[in-house]
Amino acid sequence: MTVAANQTVPHNEAMSDETPIRLSEEELRQKINLETGKLSWGELQRHFARGVVIVIDGRLDLVDVAFAFTSDDKPQVENWMGSQLIRIADDEDAHLWQETHAHFWSVVVAPWVLVQAIIN
Repeated sequence: MTVAANQTVPHNEAMSDETPIRLSEEELRQKINLETGKLSWGELQRHFARGVVIVIDGRLDLVDVAFAFTSDDKPQVENWMGSQLIRIADDEDAHLWQETHAHFWSVVVAPWVLVQAIIN
């Protein structure tokens, strides 16, 4: 589910109150942060095959980028794309990741999977 700042989201279905919850910007950032996790290249391959992997440059904060996507901050996303700080993963990436057994920090902002390589 994609939720923007100040956007409402439904309560857990098990809860009796169906009143939506409104998330502040800070709460949404916390939610995104909690949804980040590590992925291996093997786990990422199926998403790469679907063409939904977005590579995030290490100079950016993954949560900040995910927040911009979630908040539909088109000018910021376009700025990063124009600067090649974010881009769709390509075959060269896949070959490198396969050779190096890469691992990533990742977060899903449907339909995209945002990834940032973990440098050892």
